[in-house]
Amino acid sequence: MFRFEQLEVWQESMNLCERVYRLSQSFPAAEQYGITSQVRRSAVSISANIAEGAGRSTDGDFARFLDIALGSLMETVSHLTLAKRLQFLDESKHKEVYEACESIGRMLTSFRNRLRKQ
Repeated sequence: MFRFEQLEVWQESMNLCERVYRLSQSFPAAEQYGITSQVRRSAVSISANIAEGAGRSTDGDFARFLDIALGSLMETVSHLTLAKRLQFLDESKHKEVYEACESIGRMLTSFRNRLRKQ
């Protein structure tokens, strides 16, 4: 098992990614290369940057990749909010995924701050 696979924040970001893929399956077919693609890419990028950062040689490098993951999380939130506004997502599904994003954001920020103090 790789180091990053043991991280709760990576596991939760993988759960979020899976949720985003499932939710975006119901987006209009005309959005396949639009918001569907964008929200999926940004969601995938969260866990991918955590994994890449874990493979770096210093905590400072790892923290930088957690910053990138946090940026991808914010991008995902923005895409999901647009999907809600366009009525591709209902309010309850948006709220559920938004709360998961908030939780992951707290984990990323806390972990990054711990790495920077070391």
